[in-house]
Amino acid sequence: MAKEAGGRLTTHVLDTASGRPAAGLKIALYRVDGNAHRKVKDVITNADGRCDAPLLEGDAFETGQYELVFFAGDYLRASGATLPEPLFLDQIPIRFGMAENTHYHVPLLISPFGYSTYRGS
Repeated sequence: MAKEAGGRLTTHVLDTASGRPAAGLKIALYRVDGNAHRKVKDVITNADGRCDAPLLEGDAFETGQYELVFFAGDYLRASGATLPEPLFLDQIPIRFGMAENTHYHVPLLISPFGYSTYRGS
């Protein structure tokens, strides 16, 4: 795919069980091509549950298939909540496609027993 100069990818994570942003949560971004995954970067959410910069932007932005892996289990264990072992949710993968040169926002809402996502703005 051709590189796209104006697109960008962002995310944020909210802890719906505590009603707070999920600070300190690790996220891995992968480029997906068929069965092949190429890691693009790892980031950690800040105090607002956001990344300090877009995951992709400018020359780094390319249309195609991607996967965000949210390391929710590590975050939930560190939160001090009483949780079963093994956790019901540990790593949460979200695979999505970016077909246009525009802003894609892929947020995650988590709790120990459920999550949701959507294409945000």
